[in-house]
Amino acid sequence: MAATLLLAVQDGVIRYGDKPLFEGLSFNIRDGEKTCLIGKNGAGKTTLMNIITGARELDEGTRWQLQGATVGYLQQDIVPREGQTVRDFIFAALNNQDGSHDYKIEIVVEPLQLHLDDKMTNLSGGQLRRAALARALVEEPDILLLDEPTNHLDLDIIEWLENYLKSYRGAMLCISHDKSFLAAVSQQVYWLDRGKLKICPRGFGFFEEWAAMQLEQEDRELHNRQKVLDIEVEWASRGVKARRKRNVRRVELMKEERNRLRADKNALKKMLAKIEFEPQEIAEASSKVAAEFYNAYKSYNEDGREKTILSKFNLRILRGDRIGIIGKNGSGKTSFLRLLIGEMTPDAGKVKMAKDLTFSYFDQKRESLKPDYSLQRILCPNGSDYIDVMGKSRHVCGYLRDFLFDPQQAQHPVSTLSGGQKNRLMLAKIMANPGSFLILDEPTNDLDMDTLDMLEDMLANYKGTLIVVSHDRDFLDQTVTKILAFEGDGKIDAVIGGYQDYLAQRARQRKDDGNEPAKPGKPPPKKQAAAQESALAPKSVAKLTYVQEYELRNLPARIDALEEEIMLLDAQLADADLYTRDPALFDKCTRDLAHAKASLHGAEERWLELESLRLAAEG
Repeated sequence: MAATLLLAVQDGVIRYGDKPLFEGLSFNIRDGEKTCLIGKNGAGKTTLMNIITGARELDEGTRWQLQGATVGYLQQDIVPREGQTVRDFIFAALNNQDGSHDYKIEIVVEPLQLHLDDKMTNLSGGQLRRAALARALVEEPDILLLDEPTNHLDLDIIEWLENYLKSYRGAMLCISHDKSFLAAVSQQVYWLDRGKLKICPRGFGFFEEWAAMQLEQEDRELHNRQKVLDIEVEWASRGVKARRKRNVRRVELMKEERNRLRADKNALKKMLAKIEFEPQEIAEASSKVAAEFYNAYKSYNEDGREKTILSKFNLRILRGDRIGIIGKNGSGKTSFLRLLIGEMTPDAGKVKMAKDLTFSYFDQKRESLKPDYSLQRILCPNGSDYIDVMGKSRHVCGYLRDFLFDPQQAQHPVSTLSGGQKNRLMLAKIMANPGSFLILDEPTNDLDMDTLDMLEDMLANYKGTLIVVSHDRDFLDQTVTKILAFEGDGKIDAVIGGYQDYLAQRARQRKDDGNEPAKPGKPPPKKQAAAQESALAPKSVAKLTYVQEYELRNLPARIDALEEEIMLLDAQLADADLYTRDPALFDKCTRDLAHAKASLHGAEERWLELESLRLAAEG
């Protein structure tokens, strides 16, 4: 049964002045679809969201919405009212306030670590953000729009949100820079690329492979157009004098195609362009130790009680270390950084730093950006037109272009920039001369994926000591080799590797401690472990039944058949024109693919289970 169509846009056109942002914009939103929306800053993601909510009308084309279908939008900027509580703020979004939504509020508010009686005016920026998210989720609209929902969220909350959204009954459209989050929650991708909306029929985990195929196909088409144009140019050069009057229109068409082809080639080249960053040279130091914590203790008073940040903490940071820091808000991450750079001293113990270190610090609050300063003045405070970039002189406009700014923005004040643009400007300022010790505090907030990829490339070539505080799991896996996990109350775990390695160690530790979460219908972990130990004893292991043996023999053939079916469906969905040519077939292939994948996963799990039983029975 096909999912209900909730909203449709056909042949939409959006213009800003004489310049069109969208032409021929067409898409459908169906019940239950989980979609992520990606594209460069300025590509029109927010405009597309506003088209869906109805806040932005189409200049041309049609927008249709199912009667009674509701649209909810996660608010980016919250202006709390005096005296308003979190409960009042959430209930303001609900039409029915008779108490029937109380259970939903409890389900959402507790994992988001909010207190219903807290005043909105007393909340931090991160707490306001979580309150807005709670309001959007409790409202349960038919179409839920989320704009960077993971910003300022702890990793545990992000994982909870992933699971919540997977089971969300309505449609969802999400903008986020968090690749791990998008891969977990999305079933398809809307890609805004050079004024066009391209639809990837699978989740974000497969987007890069699909996008590469699209770009290769576009390159082949441009190559074919060039061949046709070359033939036309040759004809024009040989025959235009003899047939000028009769074929003047053909010559004009040839010139128009040449201009279009040149523009399309330039657009593709610009889209594929990568900034090359040379590895930074770091001078040899007399000592390999950059920083050392020895029995460090730090606490502060919060609401009349002492809160411990560090307790008898020992850590040695070597030059060239790449350390990621994770933990809940308030667990002490920022205090640790301030101790590191000397803005704060420990209550007991010592923090020793190498004398020849040069620090660069990316502050998530962006306090070093003066709102009335121009972009050029931020980068060149001495008034020059040139900036020193790792020992080389660069014109400020060219350097701004590296960070995806239009050079015409050089004289614009910082106050005119968006949050993502301010982060890019901060990165431009810091990465010009990052020094020997680079600290990045939540650098990925508000960045688009192109800037995120650029930052990863830059850090890959950085040879100094790197400290990164981030909630972006994929970014941590790409950039660091050690993790410090601030668990609260002075407890800090150290793990070699990235975020995935931290997760694996945490799972092992929970299993060893007998603290694995109990699953429904199963005994508590310690009893379960004892039962498993008993089950492994040879005398208690029974042979497979005839039905189980028959099932085990036939499962490999079923797995092969499902893998072949998935391969064929993938091949069909790889056709970029399938959705336009045959929407019904596209929907059927998409549903069949999801069903086949689920069946394959179940068959593989069942084979593992039966094979384990067979091996145990045979000793």
